[in-house]
Amino acid sequence: MMAKEAQRLRLDLPVLLPDAPDEADACVGRLVGELSGREGMERVHVVPACGGEPAKLCIHYDPHVLSLARVRGIAEATGARLTERFAHVLWDAGGLRHQRRARIVSERLRRIPGVVEAEASASGLLRIEFDREATSEQALRRALDGMGVQIRGPEPGEADRAPRREPHGRDHGHEAEGHRHEAGHGVGGHRQGKEHAHAHGGVLGESTELVFALACGALLAVGYLVSVATGAPAWLPLALYAAAYGFGGFYTLRDAIDSLRFGRFEIDTLMLVAAAGAAALGEWAEGALLLFLFSLGHSLEHYAMGRARRAIEALAELAPRTAEVRRDGEVREMPVEELAVGDTVVVRPNARIPADGFVVRGASSVDQAPVTGESVPVDKRAVDDPDRAALRPDRLGAEHRIFAGTINGSGAMEVRVARRAADTTLARVVRMVSEAEAQKSPTQRFTDRFERVFVPAVLAFVVLLLFAWVVVDEPFRDSFYRAMAVLVAASPCALAIAIPSAVLSGVARAARGGVLVKGGGPLENLGTLGAIAFDKTGTLTEGKPRVTDVVPAPGAEERELLGTAVAVEALSDHPLAAAVVRDGRARLGGGAEPPEARDLRSITGRGLAARINDEAVFVGKAALFAEVEGPSLPAAVRTTVEDLEVQGRTTMVVRRGGRYLGVLGLMDTPRPAAARVVARLRELGISRMIMISGDNRRVAEAVARQVGIDEAWGDLMPEDKVEAIRKLRAERKVAMVGDGVNDAPAMANATVGIAMGAAGSDVALETADVALMADDLGHLPFAVGLSRRTSRIIRQNLWLSLGMVAVLIPATLLGLQIGVAVLFHEGSTLVVVANALRLLAYRDADGRLAAHGTKVPGSGKELSSYPA
Repeated sequence: MMAKEAQRLRLDLPVLLPDAPDEADACVGRLVGELSGREGMERVHVVPACGGEPAKLCIHYDPHVLSLARVRGIAEATGARLTERFAHVLWDAGGLRHQRRARIVSERLRRIPGVVEAEASASGLLRIEFDREATSEQALRRALDGMGVQIRGPEPGEADRAPRREPHGRDHGHEAEGHRHEAGHGVGGHRQGKEHAHAHGGVLGESTELVFALACGALLAVGYLVSVATGAPAWLPLALYAAAYGFGGFYTLRDAIDSLRFGRFEIDTLMLVAAAGAAALGEWAEGALLLFLFSLGHSLEHYAMGRARRAIEALAELAPRTAEVRRDGEVREMPVEELAVGDTVVVRPNARIPADGFVVRGASSVDQAPVTGESVPVDKRAVDDPDRAALRPDRLGAEHRIFAGTINGSGAMEVRVARRAADTTLARVVRMVSEAEAQKSPTQRFTDRFERVFVPAVLAFVVLLLFAWVVVDEPFRDSFYRAMAVLVAASPCALAIAIPSAVLSGVARAARGGVLVKGGGPLENLGTLGAIAFDKTGTLTEGKPRVTDVVPAPGAEERELLGTAVAVEALSDHPLAAAVVRDGRARLGGGAEPPEARDLRSITGRGLAARINDEAVFVGKAALFAEVEGPSLPAAVRTTVEDLEVQGRTTMVVRRGGRYLGVLGLMDTPRPAAARVVARLRELGISRMIMISGDNRRVAEAVARQVGIDEAWGDLMPEDKVEAIRKLRAERKVAMVGDGVNDAPAMANATVGIAMGAAGSDVALETADVALMADDLGHLPFAVGLSRRTSRIIRQNLWLSLGMVAVLIPATLLGLQIGVAVLFHEGSTLVVVANALRLLAYRDADGRLAAHGTKVPGSGKELSSYPA
């Protein structure tokens, strides 16, 4: 009985946990867990974000035990306490020279009391979740400093003074301490990290390891020359070799000690053992050569990873540091960080635009390639009513909206700021790409597990080889030397860097081309897709429907039909509603004013209901009228609907009271690039493409035929789309391409969710696995092609790194010298990194999707992008 009396309360998660990145955040689980255990709360669960609405916390409670106000108060208090207690930081770090070092740092951080999760990457990204009751940011910074890791960014006190983020994206400031992603990885953070690079990596900055490696090589060379020279004392070359050991083994010894502390044998340990073994045999020169090549390989690997990372930093440098702001009747220059929402920025010809906003004065063409990848400048003009536009800037057309980091053309403009510097589209892309660096791909997780088993197995095998002299007639010295050679040959250095370097390069190249890929998982999955499902409206079609047919029912007039439809649709924000209002008013003429509608109610997947003069009005699909009360659909109206649908029209039936007023026919034309994109995807190996739509099946099939898609599934409700994606995913890997808002549930159930036009949509940018920044389907083949190339390079790197180990182990068993083994070993490491860096120069093979470069004023840098 109590279950029947239970009531529900839905609260927006961004209100309860304003700094949680999404509903998958660990603090959301903690909130659900804490509330579920309270008396009177029968069930607590999360309703995912959908249709432009944020994720919600749904609480089923017993009103006899808890009042509505009490439930709301408990939820808000619990959320505030969790936000205050648990914090997330995303830091830009120096001193993570390679992937093994990053893994050691991650494990040491996880051992610190209060650290819930920690993940570091060789690219310099460090993400930590911690409990403030057990530790603090200052304590974490001190711990990292003790590990030789420096944080590039402001001290906690500086960040703490930044204003809190408001829910739903209003008045965005820097994130608060709880759950914030620190400014160290925003636009300014990248700059600051670059400017303070001298402080990271050692006494000589980030190049310290390279300098030490070169010093090791120089001492080795001098020692060898002295040893072959006549008359030199015997102790001199030995002293030079020992000094070479010191320089070459400095970083290797530090990393080996860190890993041994946690009971792990890493490659650094193997190399030190081999070098020590060579010295014990009197082969100081070979040991020094081993350390020289190993440390040189590490430093060059660090440089190569830095090059891929600098491709991402180039995005951050697109945003200018200052802006000209009109305040109190005069124009003054100020840092972009001080811009406030509502400020008016003066943008001069050929200048970079400093903020996201909309044009309030002037007109120009803007090169948006650095953010969206569009090849052709977009014309911009002023809005008619700036104050009204400021209420919903995200709803403005592309001809009014401006993005930070894009480049103005020959006209001067004044732009109203809609977002603070930390929350511009460019800043968020840089932040998300940086987060993606730390997301391990499935192959990388496999290689990590493989190394944990392989390295101890190698050590056990080497111990056995040390006793080869027992069964083979040879001196212990030979057995020991062979064991050390096998130790060098079996060290999987190339394997450790093979996958991270490819993932980082692929993510960086995609970002430069106007495609945001959120980590190695989506990147690999996109490269191995077997099917792609497309939403129809706004994806394969222009998303700009127009009214083509107005067919009154017998006994009704066209003006009454149009007036009623316009009155109801004016209350809705659906694209079809906008088309009915726009074209309906045009047909009615300026003198005719439609009646006033009220009490709008959306009937999901079917249509709208409202009231006009106390009469119930329904506007929607023919199927709607079989589900609502009132007279059934007349035969004449049904015939009209069927005739229009055969012609590929989307239909709307209008009923007022008990009278059917007629049918409206709308048509949305396919995108000009849709057919070409579908053909190119087939060339790339996508064997199955399906169009799914909530529209009538015959309309869906007509559009599918025009763009070259064989399968079209129509009449799908939102839950039907989810089920369709699940069905496809059970057969093979499938991507869902849509706008990221209405399609969010279906995208969440696909292997990879791909959102178009993400630069203009906060929800799309947050929810998609892959975001095409421009509203341009032509970027999809570039994304798929790049991902397929990345998958090939990952496979090549795997085969090369494992193959080198497979060849060198038997070769050293048969007598290959340590020096030669080290040469091949470190050479393979550099080859896999160089192979991965080829992704930074990726060009789509289709000339129609050729690259072009965008020169950034004042930077001397060129960013490539891929237009349709």
